[in-house]
Amino acid sequence: MSDGDVRAAIAQGASRPAEVYACCGGRAQCGCCAPSVVQILRETPAKA
Repeated sequence: MSDGDVRAAIAQGASRPAEVYACCGGRAQCGCCAPSVVQILRETPAKA
């Protein structure tokens, strides 16, 4: 899963890591990408 995939999932309405993984068609397996997903979620303003 790339940063672009995460940002696209957020643009589609994902607001939690589990939602990002679901939008990308997967789930956290080893957890190595989880900190990056959370960081991108925090940096991206929520849609109103």
